[in-house]
Amino acid sequence: MVEKRWVLKDKPDKEIVDSLSHTINVSPPIATILAQRGITDFNGAKKFFRPTLDMLHDPFLMKDMDLAVSRIEKAIVNQEKILVYGDYDVDGTTSVALFFTFLNSFYSACDFYIPDRYKEGYGISEAGIEFAAENNFNLIISLDCGIKSVGLVEKARSYGIDFIICDHHRPGDKLPPAIAVLDPKRSDCQYPYKELPGCAIGFKLVQALVLQNPHWYKDPLDFLDLVVVSIASDIVPITGENRVLAYFGLQRLKNSARPGLRALIKLAGIKYKMTITGIVFGMAPRINAAGRISHAKTAVNLLLSESEEEAYHFGEQLDVKNDKRRDFDASITEEALAMIEGNERLKTSKTTVLFKNDWHKGVIGIVASRCIERYHRPTIIMTMSNNKATGSARSVPGFDVYNAIENCSDLLEQFGGHMYAAGLTMDIDKVEAFQKKFEEVVSSSISEELLTPLVNIDSEITFNRITPKFFNVINQMEPFGPENLCPVFLAENISVAGSLRLIKNKHLKFIAQQEGSTNRLEAIGFNLGEYEKRIKNGEKFRMAFSIEENNYMGYQSIQLNIKDIKFD
Repeated sequence: MVEKRWVLKDKPDKEIVDSLSHTINVSPPIATILAQRGITDFNGAKKFFRPTLDMLHDPFLMKDMDLAVSRIEKAIVNQEKILVYGDYDVDGTTSVALFFTFLNSFYSACDFYIPDRYKEGYGISEAGIEFAAENNFNLIISLDCGIKSVGLVEKARSYGIDFIICDHHRPGDKLPPAIAVLDPKRSDCQYPYKELPGCAIGFKLVQALVLQNPHWYKDPLDFLDLVVVSIASDIVPITGENRVLAYFGLQRLKNSARPGLRALIKLAGIKYKMTITGIVFGMAPRINAAGRISHAKTAVNLLLSESEEEAYHFGEQLDVKNDKRRDFDASITEEALAMIEGNERLKTSKTTVLFKNDWHKGVIGIVASRCIERYHRPTIIMTMSNNKATGSARSVPGFDVYNAIENCSDLLEQFGGHMYAAGLTMDIDKVEAFQKKFEEVVSSSISEELLTPLVNIDSEITFNRITPKFFNVINQMEPFGPENLCPVFLAENISVAGSLRLIKNKHLKFIAQQEGSTNRLEAIGFNLGEYEKRIKNGEKFRMAFSIEENNYMGYQSIQLNIKDIKFD
């Protein structure tokens, strides 16, 4: 196992911690964590712990929102045909389900289109434009894609088709010639929050349309169950407006989710608490499986389902596809890791770039993430699609893989994405040159620290502090996700108090005790089985962990989820 780097966050000013602890009646470790997250007074804590819907921004603050609303109003008055176009991942399919449900509730001259991952690739496609032209659509509203589709939007214009683009990816040097481009990452957009996923941009457009036309739809908040699924699945920061949308979206998902999402919750076996993690590991893979294994239209049909029976029918189809996806994922990951292990140069590189023409395109992003779990470095996994090399890139915390790819753009046909995830396409004969250049670019800019797995620790703590009341306050810091992660604590002088066992030969479970503390706590360490002997022998250790609720047969208890162990 690669040794992890532990970094204990800087302690905030003691006066701020003491004042906050007293003002909102929380323990110093909790006040420390809040201060580290920029919450330093009563009002900040109130907004954090008790978000309200009036914290959402006015949608008309977004550049071009007025133009988008005006063009859609004109289309409806003139009975023009409108095509809702979205990508094949969770963000794209939830975006399409959201906007199509809204539009179709009062306007029948509309349809939706999802590109085929294998025949068309990511985003706006030639085939999509041709479909719109052949079927006499006058307006395309693209969601979660389109920001770099300059040529294809020009082509649509030549057919007399207008575009409204709702995207959240980084724009290129030139914006497409659309009627409106809604993207907070535009340099000229003054919208106060920049990190909305594509589905949330669609939600803001619905909000704006309903503000102007209240007779069209009763309540845009109906769509927050879809919005929170996209926020969780697209791994965007759970801060600012995203946190408000996620907070209320989780409530809607728990209490009044649409039939398709209820079916997914049941199939994923989510029984107790609705969390961002539950969406990421339970619901998102099933939605994604549609576009990974065949066509994402099945996922949209699930999300559009109006009855439990229809939803469960589509949900079971996705479950079967997800099982296939798991098989592909496991076998390709095994191949990829064997390629690295068998090549001395690849083993010692600062990047992983692998190509094999028969790998399944639908799982290469997952395989890239699996490789990072073993070799902590920027990774691109490529396969052949439409006689081109197509790849998915993933990064390590703190390193901008999009910028690194952009520095190799002379070898690429197209690319797009975020700091931590991107997609790219190139001619197959350029793969070797790309591997070499990407390694050079990354090697010249990445630090050794970023190449070592990191455990960020919020605060030191003693076991006596970990009480039901303490855990209740931690719980209220949810929803957890990027930039509002579940707090990680450090405790020293730990030993086993009993019940030490290995689960599936790789996971540790035991009762932990701390010297000087009377509190004994259940602890689980996933993939930490190699420490069993030393713990069994009575060696004392330090432990980095988060605190969670363990539900077993309806019985709830506090459990420590161990992130890493270091022996004294």
